[in-house]
This record gives sequence, C-alpha cells and structure tokens, in this order.
Amino acid sequence: MGNHAAMTRRLSAFVLVLVVLVGALGYRLVDFQVVRADEIQEKSLERRSQTQILRALRGDILDANGEVLARTVFRYDVNAAPKNVGPVYRLEDGVRTEYSVEAIAMELAPLLGLTVEDLLAKLAGNSEYSSLARRVDSATYDQIKSLGVPWIYFDQLSDRLYPNGAVAGNLIGFVSSDGTPLAGLERQYNTCLAGVDGQETYERSAEGVRIPTSNITTQPTQDGGNLNLTIDSNLQFFAQQVLADTVDELNAQWASAIVVEVETGKILAAAEAPSVDPNNPAASDADNRGSKIIQFAFEPGSIMKAISTSMVLDTGTADEYDTVTAPDRLPLDYGEFIKDSFGHDDFELSLAGVLRYSSNTGIYGFGIQIDKETRYNYLQKYGFGSTTALNFEGESSGILHPVEDWTYSDNYTHLFGQGIAVTSLQMAYAYQAIANGGVRLDPMLVESCTSPDGELLYVPQQNATRVVSEATADLNLLLMEKVVEFGGVGKTAAVPGYRVAGKTGTAEIREGVGYGDRYAISFYGVAPVENPKFVVGVTIYKPEGVTNSAKATPPFKAIMSQALKHYRVPPSTTVSPDYIPSNRYGEPGA
Repeated sequence: MGNHAAMTRRLSAFVLVLVVLVGALGYRLVDFQVVRADEIQEKSLERRSQTQILRALRGDILDANGEVLARTVFRYDVNAAPKNVGPVYRLEDGVRTEYSVEAIAMELAPLLGLTVEDLLAKLAGNSEYSSLARRVDSATYDQIKSLGVPWIYFDQLSDRLYPNGAVAGNLIGFVSSDGTPLAGLERQYNTCLAGVDGQETYERSAEGVRIPTSNITTQPTQDGGNLNLTIDSNLQFFAQQVLADTVDELNAQWASAIVVEVETGKILAAAEAPSVDPNNPAASDADNRGSKIIQFAFEPGSIMKAISTSMVLDTGTADEYDTVTAPDRLPLDYGEFIKDSFGHDDFELSLAGVLRYSSNTGIYGFGIQIDKETRYNYLQKYGFGSTTALNFEGESSGILHPVEDWTYSDNYTHLFGQGIAVTSLQMAYAYQAIANGGVRLDPMLVESCTSPDGELLYVPQQNATRVVSEATADLNLLLMEKVVEFGGVGKTAAVPGYRVAGKTGTAEIREGVGYGDRYAISFYGVAPVENPKFVVGVTIYKPEGVTNSAKATPPFKAIMSQALKHYRVPPSTTVSPDYIPSNRYGEPGA
C-alpha cells in the first residue's frame, strides 16, 4: 500500500513536470511563432540580407541641336565567390538539367575575355571573393546575367564619356574617376546633372548564394537632369580647328574665339587653343583646362576705341562730321605723352578716321572732353569691371578702377585700351550691345535644365541693359564699318558678300610695373552691318615676333564666314553709306 502511494506520488510529480515542460514549450512556441514572429523574422533577415547601392545616371550635356557632349554609361565589375562555385541547374523544356562548372566556364570565358583555364583558376578555392573582369559594358553584363549563374555577382560603376572629345571641353569641364565633378559646367550645374542613388536589398542562402527572387528596392534611383547648352558643336569644332592652326603658325601661347548671337545673347561658340579633352584632362597642362575667354583678363588695346567712340556720340560731344587734330605724338602734363603706332604728319580726323587709323591721339582728343565720371558710368554699363550673369567658376571681373582712384593717366588711357583689363567675354558683349541697338544682354551659355522625361526644371534669367541710344549704336556701327572698308589691316577682315564692321587691337602685355615686348592681338567684329546677326571676337596671346593685329583677321574672317554660311544668313544687298567721313581729313573715302 505504501509502495503504491509512493508510486502514485512519483507519477503525479512526473506528470506535473511534464505538464510544466509542455506548457513552457507551448508558451515559447506561441511567443516565437505569434508574439515575436515579426521581430525574429526581422533579425533572421538581417543576418541573411545584403544591401547594395543602385547608381543613378548622371544627366547628359547637350549642344543647341541635341548633340551629346557628355553622357554617363554603366560599367560592371564581375565577381564570384569560389567557395560557392558549383554546378548550375537550369529548367529546359520542363526538365531540370545540370551544367558542370567546366561547362559554365566555357560559356563565361569569352564574355570575360579570359581563357577557360584562366577562368577555372579564378573559380578555384574557398574564398568569398574573386574578381573575374572589371568595367565590362552593359551589353556584356546583360549576356552574363542571362546565363543565370547564382555564384556570379556584379558591382555597378559609372563612366562619364565625352563623345566629341575636346569640343567645348574648356567649358564643359570634367569629373573624377568616381564621378565627382571637378571643373566647368559639370561642377557649376551639378545640382541639375547629378542624380540620387537608390538602394536595393536581397537575401543570401545559408551557403551565401544570392536568392534571385529576393530583390527589394528600398529607395528608387532618380536619374540626373540634362543640361542644354547654347553652343553649336559644329561651329565650335570649326573654330577650335582654326585656332589650333593659328597657335601652331604663330607659336602663340594661346588663342580664343567667341561667337555671340546678337539678338539673343547666346554664345554659339567659345573656342580655345590649346584645348582640353575631358576624357583625359591630365593630358593638358592645368593652365589650359579652363576657359580663358571667361577667366582671363588682359589689356584690350585698340578694340576699346570702338567703345570710346560710342561714348563720344552718345554724349553729343561730337558727331560723325566733327574732327580733332591728331599728331603722331602728343605731349601731356607731368611729362607724359601719347603716341600713335606709326609716324605721321598732323591729321584732322573724324571719329571714323580715328577708328580707321587707330589713332591714340585722335581718340584722346575726342574722349577727354567727356568728364571721367560719365566715362566710368558708360564702362560699367558696358559690363567692364564686374562678372557676368554666367556665374562661371573662376570668372574674372577684369580691372576697372573706381573713378575716385583714377590716376592722371587712368583718366585717358582706357580710351585706347590701357589701364583697364577685360575678358574676351566682356568685350564680346560690349560689341553685342553696339550691334543690338545699344542694348547689352546677359550672356547665355545654358539654355535650360530638363528632367530625363523632358520636364523643364530650370531656365536662366536674362537681363537687358540699355547702354547707349539706338541711334548712337547704329551710327557707331557705321563708323566701325569704315575700318573694314578702308583700314590697312581692317580690310583683311572683310567677308565677301557681307557688310562687316569691326576693330583691330594690338595691346602691349604688362610685365611687372611696365610692358614687355610681347602683344595680345585681337579683332572683334559684327556682320552683317545692316541686320547684325553675329559678333565674333578673336584674341591671340603672345604670338612670336608679331607686333600688329594683321594675324588676328584671318581667323576672324574664317570663323565669321563659317557662322554666316552655317546659319544661312543672306548676303548683304546694301552698301556702306559714303556720308561717313573716314579719311584723315574728314572727307569720304580714300
């Protein structure tokens, strides 16, 4: 009886323990499968899941005609995890078929540019990483991916390509190997061009193999916008070729040419030599990777005289018939003097004659009659002394001293282009103002930024500044036409069939406190005079052995001729009026 009671107690205790254990296990099961199911699944997923960046495409840079100047393409590094390498199973006609590693290697090797033996060597071992190929293109990536090899994986990269090479390279800029914009429009408009990278998660099996159906995009990519330029790549290419030949011929340090559409203020070409190829910027000296048209200021010399004559006309100081006496050497106070570039008897020069003979003493005789505050205000309205609305990185403001700081010589030297420094951009738009009825427009280099699907994201604002009256501008253009009609050097800038106005410039280059023996030669001009379409400005810096502007007119003529032809501008049907006195005595033509 006692044994039976003891046995009953032991059985009851066992049953109790069993009930407790079952209850505890049940509780844990409910806890795991119901209460904490989401938490446990999340932790499990964390151990299995991987995250990778989905690279966004950087936007294109396009010329005025939609020609691609810069674009981004994806490249792919192809990798494998040797420890996971094994046969690949494919479902073919409903039958699960096994392919050996050797068979897969025979498919992969030609796509990777490897021999089968070399590929098998890369797949051998127990490591988790082996590089099979770097930076394969998208077509190769698609072919490899279509093979469905689970132990192959990819790292996505991007390459910035410049299909036209050095065309507009000095404006476009370039990016680093990791896609960081380093210069030019690439950096200035990075907000437009740069996309937003996305993220993707996926799961790996216990063996470390990616599970194909597990991809989840946690953050979608946003591709960058397209930057649409005003540059015409065909005209740009032509101008760069002309300048490259010019620099070679003259052994110049550099040369530049800018083409501006008068009515719109659009820059159609901004060419430089030497130029930079953004595909390989390291091949160019650092000094040649930017835009000297925008970033480099120089004393302009006599191309400034066309600005000075417009001030004289606009203030009513003189008209086209008035003359001044212009000696070849004019003594001034404080022992200073002004001289012309050639010896001559005293001339009686009209304003057109001053431009035709490029007389320093003549422009002094007219311009000094205008008070310096008025002249300073005109120079400011023409855009000198300040950067433009382009906001191009490193843009130079040039040099225009405040009028209260003008020295004795500052009071007159700017009239013939000394004591003031300008960029080619500033000078081109001063001439644009004269060609545009006296209204200077803000330069335009960027037309817009648009999204990949064409939505307009950004359009630059353009302001207009009235500089001189329309009557002044039109008359001044006729004075400038006499330079090309009768000027010794200016005649070589003539374009057959078209009326052309312009001005030569030969500027000494400052070295230290004085001037050296090298020059910056220029020709800036407008055509056709009766209905101005284009301003073309050419500057050649430090040509060897050159002391006048005669070598600046051939590139001007070539580029202006190409612009007129390219845009199908009809030839002129009118002629220069003969009532503009242009010879030394203020009488018509000679």
